[in-house]
Amino acid sequence: MERIITYQIQKEDGGLRAEQYLRRKGYSYQNLTQLKKMPESLLINDIWSYMRTVLREGDTLTVHIRENESSPNIPPVKLPLDIVYEDGDILVVNKPAGMPIHPSLNNYRNSLANALMYYFSEQGVPFIFRCTNRLDRDTSGLTVIAKHLVSSSILSGMGVRHEIEREYLAVVRGSVTPPEGTICAPLARAGTSLIERKVDFEHGEHAVTHYRTIKEKNGHSLVSLILETGRTHQIRVHMKYLGFPLIGDYLYNPDTENITRQALHSHRLRFRHPITGEELVFTAPLPDDMASVLKGDPR
Repeated sequence: MERIITYQIQKEDGGLRAEQYLRRKGYSYQNLTQLKKMPESLLINDIWSYMRTVLREGDTLTVHIRENESSPNIPPVKLPLDIVYEDGDILVVNKPAGMPIHPSLNNYRNSLANALMYYFSEQGVPFIFRCTNRLDRDTSGLTVIAKHLVSSSILSGMGVRHEIEREYLAVVRGSVTPPEGTICAPLARAGTSLIERKVDFEHGEHAVTHYRTIKEKNGHSLVSLILETGRTHQIRVHMKYLGFPLIGDYLYNPDTENITRQALHSHRLRFRHPITGEELVFTAPLPDDMASVLKGDPR
């Protein structure tokens, strides 16, 4: 993957070293170290320069990113791929339910990573898979993938600072009471399980979910959920704690009468572009299997 990023140095940034300026733009120390190893990765006014070079107002700073290798051990596989948005820095993908994000022992050739490796291999472009907001295999919806080391680092920092707003849609049985509110309940592993989580006020990690009932139909409720934190299985465990677990959730509520996977969809993402700073908003419609539950259609 190759990317050229250009910055115009403003008055307030004059006097900074190039490395200081890039740090302010969100580049990590590791990014700077990696860039130093790339040939002619930093130019000031089209002249190759060092990271310690002092910038002046009006300078043009160019960063040339070159990543010539692809992720090892991820075979390219032609799979359905719904790309909602793509530019030189990021991809936003609407992932279907049943597709893992990463390959694993039992899912070595059916993951989103496999699909994207194929997508870029067909273009003859090397690609390192870096996913920002990971979704469970059976959770559908929007996820963000960084296309190079710098956008990955900046997006990771935004995630840590809770600057990526994530709205999910879920279907539960019955009428949620109260119809909206905030769940503040710490989460921890359930016993010795590596996967299952539980509410644990003594040993759990801080976890906050804001929810709101959108509509009730056919004996079920469609609920909007916004994460303030991003713990493993946070929505699934919090809704169970509230008394309204997601239908179809094999781990926390194996109610598979109307759907055979947890009825959870990553519906909306809002964040600032990692390079341009532009505010971006993306939405993905409710998938058919969840919509059919609310309509009362047979599976």
